[in-house]
Amino acid sequence: MTRAILIVDVQNDFTEGGALATEGGAAVAAAITEHLRSHPYSLVVASRDWHDAHGDNGGHFAAGEPDFVDTWPVHCVAGTPGADYHRALDALAIDVHVKKGQGKPAYSAFEGVTDDEETLGEVLEEQGVDELDVVGIATDYCVKASALDAALAGIRVRVIDALTSAVTPETRQTALDEMRDGGVEVVRRH
Repeated sequence: MTRAILIVDVQNDFTEGGALATEGGAAVAAAITEHLRSHPYSLVVASRDWHDAHGDNGGHFAAGEPDFVDTWPVHCVAGTPGADYHRALDALAIDVHVKKGQGKPAYSAFEGVTDDEETLGEVLEEQGVDELDVVGIATDYCVKASALDAALAGIRVRVIDALTSAVTPETRQTALDEMRDGGVEVVRRH
């Protein structure tokens, strides 16, 4: 068995003070770093929203008031401090970086690519990954979409809930239920 970890969108704009902050995002970044130090993985992958600076990114950025379901405030624009990994996340521990949402809405890390234009699915297959822990931000959107796509790809997926933060408590619970229904194991802690 080859176990990897996918760290989803632990970026400044999704943590306290960011354009689309989740409650507890900074604490999640620090907790993921601690987790990496005490749990060896064969591969550490991290995704980032990496939106275009111009345009609405396929309707992802709201023209007026965002609905916080399909449209959002401007966030994680490529090359800006908001798109950077949160400082509490040890970026040096990351083996593979995946960027998603370049000009279009993208919630799942499986919709993104590396700088070499490889998809996450291709990277995991090349490395023989058959078990994947998923952590990060936000439980109810990008973590959920990534975990469900991994399960659809035939990978045994586990979401470590204590290492995620959500947009709202209600949507978090719904997302956890959807992931379980989709064949994802949800654990509180590792």
